[in-house]
Amino acid sequence: MAKVESFTKDQLLECGHGRMFGEGNAQLPVPNMLMMDRITHISDEGGIYGKGEIQAELDITPDLWFFACHFPGDPVMPGCLGLDAMWQAVGFHLAWLGNPGHGRALGVGEVKFTGQVLPTANKVTYQIDLKRVITRRLVMGVADAVMKVDGREIYTAKDLRVGLFVSTDNF
Repeated sequence: MAKVESFTKDQLLECGHGRMFGEGNAQLPVPNMLMMDRITHISDEGGIYGKGEIQAELDITPDLWFFACHFPGDPVMPGCLGLDAMWQAVGFHLAWLGNPGHGRALGVGEVKFTGQVLPTANKVTYQIDLKRVITRRLVMGVADAVMKVDGREIYTAKDLRVGLFVSTDNF
């Protein structure tokens, strides 16, 4: 049976409530911390490294919660939210592959910000390219990612690391 290769906002919300990958397994955050509105493509092949890829989107509107508080009079999307979206996508990919456990961000090698997301923007797109997928006792994904706003590259991340853990008691 072929795996689903795209997901709607409603499906991502189902994942956030723990109804996609089963009890005790990976979940996406729910609003306000869910930083994507859809996954337009997910694959266990392809991408720059041939190990899989995720393409996702976030619709930008001036009323998004973070614009009101970051910063009053100078609204901009916090860079950490774009980085978190990339981690969210890597964790989703690991669970989509059928791996058990709760997702946790484990780090990133390098992040560069060369632009910003303003309330006047329309859409953020994420391209995540898996470099390594470990599915043994340790379940971990390592990926590089690019974030664009209205087609313009503004963030890059190298060596994003996310793990899935059956128990997080000693994390």
